[in-house]
Amino acid sequence: MPATRAQMLKAPPAELRRAAAVQLILLALLGVVLGLACSRYVLVGSGLSLIPWALAAFLIGSRGRSTRRAVVDAAAFGFALAFSFMCFGYQGRDPLTTRILPFSVLGIVGAASALLLALVGHRIRGRRRP
Repeated sequence: MPATRAQMLKAPPAELRRAAAVQLILLALLGVVLGLACSRYVLVGSGLSLIPWALAAFLIGSRGRSTRRAVVDAAAFGFALAFSFMCFGYQGRDPLTTRILPFSVLGIVGAASALLLALVGHRIRGRRRP
């Protein structure tokens, strides 16, 4: 995988797509891990769990190479985070499969929230650069 911006500009499109896909998968996995951690081990039952989620989405945006990448990566992260948080924390009587649709809707809300925070992070980063 190319390391510098100049190398990225020279890289073939297939290699760029592969690198972007790997990054997207890793960020979604990070969302699942953070969802599990906050639903079972850290800040359980507290609204304070929103703070690391927001910081992670902001950092994804601030580190994105482009606005499009920042938005797509943050949306995948936010959906995976919110959906997995709901699934790992579910303790109802009904089977989990009956909660897939409501949890998916909440996942979309998580994706939208992460997307907005990533946009803010990306814009702030852009203002810092000369």
